[in-house]
Amino acid sequence: MERPVKPTRTLVRTAVLALAGTFAAVLSVSSAEPVVADQTSLRAADPSVLRVGGTYISVQSTGGGIAVRQASSTAALASAPARQVWSDTRGLGEVWAPEIVRDGGRYYIYFAAGRGAAHRMYVIHSGSPDTGYTAESKLALPDDKWAIDGTLFTFNGQRWFVWSGWAGDTNVEQNLYIARMSSPTTPTGARYIISQPRESWERVVGNPFINEGPEPIKDPNGQLHIVYSANGSWSEQYCLADLRLRAGGDPTHVWDWYKSNGCLFGSNRATMMRGWDPTLHVNGPGHHTFVLLDGDIATSPPAGPTFPSMFHAVPKGTPYAWENRYWYTGSFTWWGNTTYSRANVPGPSNDTGWSLKFFE
Repeated sequence: MERPVKPTRTLVRTAVLALAGTFAAVLSVSSAEPVVADQTSLRAADPSVLRVGGTYISVQSTGGGIAVRQASSTAALASAPARQVWSDTRGLGEVWAPEIVRDGGRYYIYFAAGRGAAHRMYVIHSGSPDTGYTAESKLALPDDKWAIDGTLFTFNGQRWFVWSGWAGDTNVEQNLYIARMSSPTTPTGARYIISQPRESWERVVGNPFINEGPEPIKDPNGQLHIVYSANGSWSEQYCLADLRLRAGGDPTHVWDWYKSNGCLFGSNRATMMRGWDPTLHVNGPGHHTFVLLDGDIATSPPAGPTFPSMFHAVPKGTPYAWENRYWYTGSFTWWGNTTYSRANVPGPSNDTGWSLKFFE
């Protein structure tokens, strides 16, 4: 979300990428030669980008509104003209972290708006990516609690909505929730909690402790992952972590989700999962976007190659502050044979499968 905006993810391209799907998680990327992160000229947070054909489409909040850019590459988005597609004419308040999704040939932009405890999720949609959007409508999410960073995806033939929110009416902690959708604009049934910031490595920075910025993707085995941001966006401890749904698991059942044992993309070694190295060129990477064809997790990449991603972060050597966040282009790859462990909860204590490596 955009408080005024959040740090995003960083990636380091390496010669070891072709081996990513076959080596155990304990192997480290540090043996490869990194290159400097691709910082764009766009001083902003919370990138959301998809590809339609050869065109990359991004969305961002801009001073009380939402703007869309289109370019022939992720690197060119920052210099592309920003076309305003929605303005807050009703005075909803702070506009945070818009997410652009394509469903049934239409474009849907989900965003949070409000002040303080009034933040809720809204949606606009159009047949064109940068014009003709409807007026905003509030998503009728179950329980009607504070909600931000929501996005839509389809998994196993069912539309789902995942977001960051509060259990009650006060700012105790930000959890991740999921709910079914009967259409791109209509939630149905209950909300289900899938993650809380309860691990020591995601409680380094609090008031509140947070899980936010959830981004879905499907691994080479067809299992669902939700990669999210942990620790406060106001801190260089901000990082990316992973939730992996067990094979055959129920997305609404919290104990079917296995959490990475540390950050997968971050700038502080103490909070990184074993075998994952901290960033070299940026601080506090977080709130990323997987740049997928049509934004559809059915087009998630196979094992082996690297695929584009974007994130926001602060350049190392620069004071860590929201106003110093930039969009970065990077990449990610699947990393096989990775075990996530847990204790004192229902279900098996270990789950082995695909994880992810992010590169500056």
